[in-house]
Amino acid sequence: MSLHGLQEVRLESHAYAPVVRYIWRAASPYEVALSIKPGSYLSHGTAIFLHNLTNELPRTIYVNQEQSPKPAPRGGLTQEGIDRAFRNQQRVSNLAYTYSDFQIVVIAGKNTGGLEVGELDGPTGEKLAVTKLERTLIDSTVRPAYAGGVFHVLEAFAAAKSVLSVNVLLATLKRLEYAYPYHQAIGFYLQRAGYEESRWRRLKDLGLKFDFYLAHGLRDPEYDAEWRLFFPKGL
Repeated sequence: MSLHGLQEVRLESHAYAPVVRYIWRAASPYEVALSIKPGSYLSHGTAIFLHNLTNELPRTIYVNQEQSPKPAPRGGLTQEGIDRAFRNQQRVSNLAYTYSDFQIVVIAGKNTGGLEVGELDGPTGEKLAVTKLERTLIDSTVRPAYAGGVFHVLEAFAAAKSVLSVNVLLATLKRLEYAYPYHQAIGFYLQRAGYEESRWRRLKDLGLKFDFYLAHGLRDPEYDAEWRLFFPKGL
């Protein structure tokens, strides 16, 4: 439906009721995606694209809507607990909509109070809420399935080499307060992407108390003893 430039946009979903939006004259798929949930922002693979860390145009748009604050988990971290948590594939959101030739996936993200979320120009100059570069790489390390997988995450780290701030990366990771030792995965990516030792060494200095995993559900992985990290063969 169109009336003097006003258009009705209908976002279809296989699992949820459709979403109807009205746009004036023109709106990018990213603006439409952000309209689904108030206060949301673009993240993971979409943020990788908007930060020019890939030459590919992803057809999936990831929108992060933060959950309400939750109490910190009880009990300390154990190797058995890590192994059990990473044994199977990571759960992914099924809150997905189709718009034009894009799929929009809404992620129920960790409550961060909008930590390291800023504004970037989209492909048509539109202003978009999106995670900043270091936060983007951390998020993609934590949820590689939303960033095209670990191989694409490694490529993003390599593309960010000249602009990534390890200081901001470490400060952001600390404030995110993850229970799992994601610094081992990040340090591994930095080393594999060819960063100087002075940069990735700071991640190693945080400690290597446990064996960890680059992704969930790895089958017959390789093991990097330096980072105490399991990773897919061929990476």
